[in-house]
Amino acid sequence: MNELMDLKERMEHERPAQWHELPDIALYMDQIIAYMPRQLIRFDDREALTSAMVNNYIKDGLVPRAAGKRYGPIHLGYLTAVCALKKVLSVRDIGILLRAAEERNKTPEELYQYFCGALDQALSDTAAAIDADAGREDLARMALDLALRSYADQLACARILDILQPSGEEHPKKAKK
Repeated sequence: MNELMDLKERMEHERPAQWHELPDIALYMDQIIAYMPRQLIRFDDREALTSAMVNNYIKDGLVPRAAGKRYGPIHLGYLTAVCALKKVLSVRDIGILLRAAEERNKTPEELYQYFCGALDQALSDTAAAIDADAGREDLARMALDLALRSYADQLACARILDILQPSGEEHPKKAKK
């Protein structure tokens, strides 16, 4: 199936720009919005990044404030991570994760390089699970296998985020009413 071959190839080869490849000149918001689609694999425009989303991520503390109205590699790095993680984590959980990473006293470049390496491994592992020669009758099994892997990963991730939670704070889903 051509669609499966395309999916597998994109998961094997499409990656965000490395830190040294990110634009090193200050960008305005519209340039950031135009740049970001090339950072992650997308199959449609339904979840395209908007300026309102960027402003909300800044207000939520997920992305540093711009210098003037100009954005640089640090902003692109954080936005790339946030856009990938928002598919599977809440904004609050992304914040917990980013704060824990920042507490390790790593530079934004080091954090971004780790993110890119981990994303590369995850995409490669998933690409390896895709049988590009599978027939239509195998698609449901393949989708189920991927869904169950996602379920198991989500369970582990949620528990680890609970452990990372600062003492005395309950996860909002577990807060008593």
